[in-house]
Amino acid sequence: QVQLVESGGGSVQAGGSLKLSCAATGSIFSLDSMVWYRQAPGNQRELVAGLLSSGETNYADSVKGRFAISRDKDKNTVYLQLSNLRPEDTAVYSCSVVGRDYAKVRFVSGGQGTQVTVSS
Repeated sequence: QVQLVESGGGSVQAGGSLKLSCAATGSIFSLDSMVWYRQAPGNQRELVAGLLSSGETNYADSVKGRFAISRDKDKNTVYLQLSNLRPEDTAVYSCSVVGRDYAKVRFVSGGQGTQVTVSS
């Protein structure tokens, strides 16, 4: 069973930065796709950034040029660098991964999330 633990959230002023981490533990042979979502109160969950094992990335228009997704393959950890934060970025950020275990069985796993609060 693969578990994800997010960290790095917090409270910052507008214009500030945070770096979120999503550490995957368990029987992991490969992480094939990694995604960060966010959900603000009263809003639907929004896909913020995605990263494929090929290195291809995609971002929501609202965060392009401000957020960056990356990974440390050796640590099975995915990062989301948040820069030039705005109050509207306030949300719970969570990660989700798709990969394969050592039996080459596909798995999907999601984390509980970490709160990001941006004040004006």
